[in-house]
Amino acid sequence: MEPTLGEQLLLLSLDDESGAEQESAKVALAVSAATLVEPALTGRIDVTGDKVTVLDRAPLGEPALDAALAEIAGRDKPGGTGDWINRLKGDAVAGARRGLLDKRLVREERKKVLGLFPVRRYPEADGSAEAAVRRRLEGVVLGGGAPDGRTASLVALLHGAGLHRLAFPDADRAAVKKAMAAVAHGRWSAEAVRRVIEAAENALTVIVTTTVVTTTTMNG
Repeated sequence: MEPTLGEQLLLLSLDDESGAEQESAKVALAVSAATLVEPALTGRIDVTGDKVTVLDRAPLGEPALDAALAEIAGRDKPGGTGDWINRLKGDAVAGARRGLLDKRLVREERKKVLGLFPVRRYPEADGSAEAAVRRRLEGVVLGGGAPDGRTASLVALLHGAGLHRLAFPDADRAAVKKAMAAVAHGRWSAEAVRRVIEAAENALTVIVTTTVVTTTTMNG
């Protein structure tokens, strides 16, 4: 099965050899936002006035996405996009890890840092999926190709979370950022889907910016 958007984001963040996560805080937010965006691509979720509503409760067949959809549908009052991104974050990342393991794209290694602190790493087991994701991103962002809905959604999530360097570590950052913004804001899908993408991207940008400012203030 093709990796979900959240799984693709996590794949891009994992060091192929060590399995260590890069940009983990930003990636966690992007993975969580993906649990809103992916159901929107199949007409299950909409956003109106930044409130997330479920239009169709039918499962997608992906455990992590189905759990998020059920949780949103079970809430009495619609919640805001940013609220849901923060609320779903932990389960979304855990679900994406489990999905990568179940699809045998990574393997789990348990180690101890300094012989004391247990950690888990997820080195690559099958590099074909990540390679395919990177080829699609390169073709759309650097090559100017027309994106399909899922690729454009992935670009928007990466752009909103400020993960430009994670996707293109060796490319000119300013040029990549401009190109990703153009893809993220393009008219590549139905208006309802664009509403969800825009809401998720805006919420990601606000949350990431606030987190960076707060961390800088505390460390200063």
